[in-house]
Amino acid sequence: MLKRRIQIRERHYATRDTNRVVRPFEWGASFIVEHANGDDPRSLLAAYAERALADSDAFYALPPVTDYRLDGTELTWESSIKTPSAENNTAHARFFRESTITGKENDTRRAVVVLPEWNAQLPSHVELCRIFTRFGIAALRLTLPYHGSRRPPELERADHLVSSNIGRTLQSMRQAVLDTRAAVRWLSEQGYERIGIMGTSIGSCIGFLALVHEPLVRTGVFNHVSGYVADVAWRGISTRHVRDGFGDAVTLDELRRYWLPISPLAYSEKLKRVEPRPIRFIAARYDLTFPPDLSRDAIEGVRGAGHPLDAVWLRCGHYTLGRSPWKYIDGWKIVTFMRKHL
Repeated sequence: MLKRRIQIRERHYATRDTNRVVRPFEWGASFIVEHANGDDPRSLLAAYAERALADSDAFYALPPVTDYRLDGTELTWESSIKTPSAENNTAHARFFRESTITGKENDTRRAVVVLPEWNAQLPSHVELCRIFTRFGIAALRLTLPYHGSRRPPELERADHLVSSNIGRTLQSMRQAVLDTRAAVRWLSEQGYERIGIMGTSIGSCIGFLALVHEPLVRTGVFNHVSGYVADVAWRGISTRHVRDGFGDAVTLDELRRYWLPISPLAYSEKLKRVEPRPIRFIAARYDLTFPPDLSRDAIEGVRGAGHPLDAVWLRCGHYTLGRSPWKYIDGWKIVTFMRKHL
């Protein structure tokens, strides 16, 4: 009974927006290689993915960032990835400084990079950031590519982050990971010694990829998890317009192969070679956007890599996680884990 009620609400929330646009399918080779030269796009994308996976440290390598600017609480810098959208090339984050702990010095400065969900509005996750500060943990809320002030005027939604343009999605997700690493580096330069990552939905995928490739990250909490980006785009009720855009141009197996460099399960073996760090996955039993079997695959993949993983299953869905009473349970699960492991 509860499952049926939750999933009715999930379908309602997923269909409220009337500005989801089915965009035409594009291979998007120009977003990942400088000169495609008429090469077969299937071969080009497959080779690109193979190279990225063979040396993901190079794929997600962060060049030095020298132009950080903090104006009040607003932090900006030039993103390491240059896209055709000028607005998107400046990274933005909002900084929440930690409160002084009454009665004692904060011996170890702690901070969390917070990555909201796809199409998040500016208030999203702000209250969570404020809660972190009350416990002596600073928070840096990152604006994802094509969101907020990074969104070009021709878009109503952040469609370019995940879309039926295969190459642009690869570029956008890589940009998001590099921006996250840059946010971590800025916190480190400010003297924060223990840094964590918290991500929701697409933010959880981006955050997990950053955790795998950024040694400064000590722990992570991830809301809604999936091993493969392609499967979520193909099966989730929130991405039906993306699925419709692909039409019959590619199969799910092909798309999964092309998008492996931006998919968490592709790094199960790499996880075995990096220092174990505490991780918490929070999944929803009745999720129609990140189907539970995809979450289970991601959980087992990380457990198989030998990292200390705590998996929490909540009896709600993707959208209902952000509503009472589940949002309070979720917040408590996030903050208590960070307090313990930072």
